Amino acid sequence: MKYVGIYTQQKRNNMMSIFLLIMFPVILLAMVWVFLALINVLGGSYYDEYGNIVHSLDTAIVNYYFLSALPWIVGGVGIWFLIAYFSNAAMVRSATGARSLSRRENPRVYNIVENLTMSCGMDMPKINVIDDPQLNAFASGIDKSSYTVTVTTGLLNVLNDEELSGVIAHELTHIRNHDTRLLITSIIFVGIISTIMSMVYNMFTHTMIFGGSSSRDKEDKNGVSIIVVMLVAIICSVIAYFFTILTRFAISRKREFMADAGGAEMCGNPLALASALRKISGDPGLGHTGREDVAQLFIIHPKMSLTGFDAFFSSLFSTHPDTRERIRLLEQF
Repeated sequence: MKYVGIYTQQKRNNMMSIFLLIMFPVILLAMVWVFLALINVLGGSYYDEYGNIVHSLDTAIVNYYFLSALPWIVGGVGIWFLIAYFSNAAMVRSATGARSLSRRENPRVYNIVENLTMSCGMDMPKINVIDDPQLNAFASGIDKSSYTVTVTTGLLNVLNDEELSGVIAHELTHIRNHDTRLLITSIIFVGIISTIMSMVYNMFTHTMIFGGSSSRDKEDKNGVSIIVVMLVAIICSVIAYFFTILTRFAISRKREFMADAGGAEMCGNPLALASALRKISGDPGLGHTGREDVAQLFIIHPKMSLTGFDAFFSSLFSTHPDTRERIRLLEQF
């Protein structure tokens, strides 16, 4: 398995980061325009001379309202993105329950990280630990001040030094390749779309419960109009979320193969990393995290341990490649 050059991979990820920064706002703005267009079509329907309902789209009106809302949308999303971008470390810690690991508490991990970073000339990242008996690890951060390698206590207890070195080298390669910056950007934008979907859904259910509680309300055209607007908003949100997921998947699987190859090269022992992946795949933890966007950071996604039909269905939408294939390639390194 040949490792793509570090600078080539960095260039690819930097270009993909720019693509994401452009693509996600475009998806969001397209969702808003489609929403306004559907409302215009539904609100502008009329009966023709034969009694048939005719729906028409007035693009001039739609564009007017879209351009009026554009500064507020761009400003709101921009502020939201900046807050999330610079508080990503706290976000990941909160989602996973990670805490800082001191050198005194575990000098073994610090020695391994220091030796690996010195061997490739990179800065020492922060080290966090999660008190979890299951096995997993991940890297996160967007710059030198926030780059972090996180491991579980279960991983530290089960892996020997060579295997742990392979796992940490894998995570350090994610940092070197700028994978973490790319994924954090993806997580933030998917989170924005998810939050919008949740808000629309809550408004819809509130309208259904409280807006239609009496027969008079059911006959009220305004109440029906509100429900139609909410349904349209939900459909637009689901479509937008679907496209953001597809965009995220386009950047996810290959990075793990690259990190495996880079990690094997860094630690000098691909078989140790293959052995570590085999052990982790038997009990990949952090399932309590409950956030699919954060779970894509893990060295092995918890769902990759499923079997049968669940495994097949999960693999179709997984952000990680098949672990057995990763191990096979490492053993041929």
